[in-house]
Amino acid sequence: MSTETRIYVACLAAYNAGYLHGEWIEVTDTDSINEQVQAMLKASPIPNAEEWAIHDYEGFGSYSVSEYSGFETLCEVAEFIQEAGEELAGELVSHFGGNIEEAREAFTENYQGEFDDLGDYAESFSEDCGDLASVPERYRNYIDFDAIGRDMDLNGDIFTIEDGSKIHVFWSR
Repeated sequence: MSTETRIYVACLAAYNAGYLHGEWIEVTDTDSINEQVQAMLKASPIPNAEEWAIHDYEGFGSYSVSEYSGFETLCEVAEFIQEAGEELAGELVSHFGGNIEEAREAFTENYQGEFDDLGDYAESFSEDCGDLASVPERYRNYIDFDAIGRDMDLNGDIFTIEDGSKIHVFWSR
């Protein structure tokens, strides 16, 4: 699935003079973005326009793009979104305070999967570890996997990101 990440860059000279002049730019690489911004400024109704700001954005999930976000950072986030998906990547980058490297590491090294709830994760984890091998099937219904999952979350062993009706589980460091 391809997610289009783009920004609306506006000419501030035109904006301050009462004109709406800007362009939607796909976030691909910094050189391309810079070229398109310069072309937009050159076409401004205000001569010699130099200043710009990002006034809108799409495709970044919950990641918050500011007026003066760096193009290099935006390109890194857009690349990560292509890798991990818009909602999950946006939430991860936001979770790590904008640190893309930490978000990428969590996704590649600490991602445990998508589950209905923490109880499902705790049961899956217990099975994977072999903890349930010695528990007879008839007694498994008495194990409170919801409480185990909640304890793992509260103890800081894991963190979760909700995605609709599912949760994504990650090991904490």
